[in-house]
Amino acid sequence: MRPAGRLGVGVIGAGRVGPVIGAALAGAGHALVGITAVSQESRDRADAMLPGVPVLAIPDLVERSELVVVAVPDAELPGLVEGLAEAGVWVAGQLVVHTSPRYGTEVLLPAVRRGAIPVSLAPAMAFTGTSVDLVRLREARCAVTAPAPVLPIGQALAVEMGCEPVVVAEEDRAAWAAALDDAIEPLDRAMRAAAARLVRLGVDDPDAVLGPVARSALERALLRARRPGRGDEP
Repeated sequence: MRPAGRLGVGVIGAGRVGPVIGAALAGAGHALVGITAVSQESRDRADAMLPGVPVLAIPDLVERSELVVVAVPDAELPGLVEGLAEAGVWVAGQLVVHTSPRYGTEVLLPAVRRGAIPVSLAPAMAFTGTSVDLVRLREARCAVTAPAPVLPIGQALAVEMGCEPVVVAEEDRAAWAAALDDAIEPLDRAMRAAAARLVRLGVDDPDAVLGPVARSALERALLRARRPGRGDEP
């Protein structure tokens, strides 16, 4: 018996996002019924983040879950949702939550036609797939998109994960994702390039050099973003 309001949660996808979201929901008292994992790397990640949680096939996982978290790459999401609908896998009345920043709930319409309840939850952070992310969730905002009657459920789930919910309209999700990409992708490329340069210089631990630089530069950039027109100050 689970306490009132606690759900049986299944997670589709054991990449960097799925196990973290599963662990956060488990920390809020929900029961994890299973996770899907294909590669050995994803199985190892699931075992590290969700010890004791069984690895299940997707149909078995969906059948047993009251809340299904779909945490797969953006390119795979539409086809997966449609394919499971065509196979009759979705269960009427269950919550289906995806974690893609790019999509709202329209991508879940095939599941909705089978009676599922759609929610889109996308924490605004770059996931590492480790327990460090559970701490970072508590500092993150989470984009929430859902039909009006379901929106409070989405907001509550975001809060339970440790995030502050931010309601983002369906038509604004692409712009939301683009804004996050503008911050994440250049930084990722810059850190890779800088680390490679330091390695060529014989620096054994480029992370130790670049970590303080990146964090202080980010704080300075955020300060300047909050105070436009004062970027030339020392």
